[in-house]
Amino acid sequence: MQELHDAPLAPLTTFRLGGPADRLLTATTDAEVVEAVREADGSGTPLLVIGGGSNLVIGDKGFDGTALRIATEGFELSGTTLELAAGEVWTDAVARTVESGLAGIECLAGIPGSAGATPIQNVGAYGQEVSSVITEVVAYDRHARETVTLSNEECAFSYRHSRFKAEPDRFVVLRVRFALEDAGGRSAPLRYPETARAMGVEQGDRVPAEAARETVLRLRAGKGMVLDPEDHDTWSAGSFFTNPILDEAAHAAFLARARERLGEDVTPPAFPAGDGLVKTSAAWLIDKAGFTKGYGTGPARISTKHTLALTNRGHATTEDLLALAREVVAGVHSAFGITLVNEPVTVGVSL
Repeated sequence: MQELHDAPLAPLTTFRLGGPADRLLTATTDAEVVEAVREADGSGTPLLVIGGGSNLVIGDKGFDGTALRIATEGFELSGTTLELAAGEVWTDAVARTVESGLAGIECLAGIPGSAGATPIQNVGAYGQEVSSVITEVVAYDRHARETVTLSNEECAFSYRHSRFKAEPDRFVVLRVRFALEDAGGRSAPLRYPETARAMGVEQGDRVPAEAARETVLRLRAGKGMVLDPEDHDTWSAGSFFTNPILDEAAHAAFLARARERLGEDVTPPAFPAGDGLVKTSAAWLIDKAGFTKGYGTGPARISTKHTLALTNRGHATTEDLLALAREVVAGVHSAFGITLVNEPVTVGVSL
């Protein structure tokens, strides 16, 4: 297991922000991951687990403790059953399942980060969520001090949330198991209007899985959501805020505020979210509150391609980023009465 001291963490994140860790361990096997976690817990040392670093905002002072980078490898496909080691690069794993003719995660192409992070956030995009195909998650339980296998139900998935996110200091994901679909090389039914429109088909249609994957990659790239070291619009965590989910009363109040601000004919985005709940668009809120693409004059700005991405233009600090995020949160709340919630995990800092 590789060990470094006073190790820079910024290069391990897609934001390229944050100070150093006292100690950085890189684990390449499940046993090394468990060993490192047990050692930290046994000594009372603060522990930061890092996968692909695509959903992480680390403070400028860094991390006073041990950072554990999970770099495990493992792609095991048996029929339609897939098992991924936590350190596998997610977008590469998606490509390999599509090459194998399987459906279920093709519209999650291009999402940066590691496989082990996908159940934590219940990663989703373009009409798919990993919760619909995950069967089990193998994790080290820091409370029980043993490796456990959690069923889909035990993971308590919801929109961009899970038991792992609810109990952030308890589980360290080691492996994720999926049940995919053999649809003869075709995709799962397309559920996202933008994807269907881009492919010239109807919602619910199936298309060649590779074509669906390529379309999603093209759509994401157009929004700066595919990593490119030369493009500062991709020096981000992707979507910085989650889409708000409102109950009936909150939705009615929001509609009234929106019409007062934008006119009686305005129709804000609204999507059913179950049990009388409605999901609206964070990107729409940000834009209509006056924070348009490219907003900002400092080293941290809104992406020129997508209002939902906050970006490091090359020489930002974490405080620069947080100042922009706070400005957006305050502006949206003032305009529409809705408080946006950050999607990335913050370390040593908060909004």
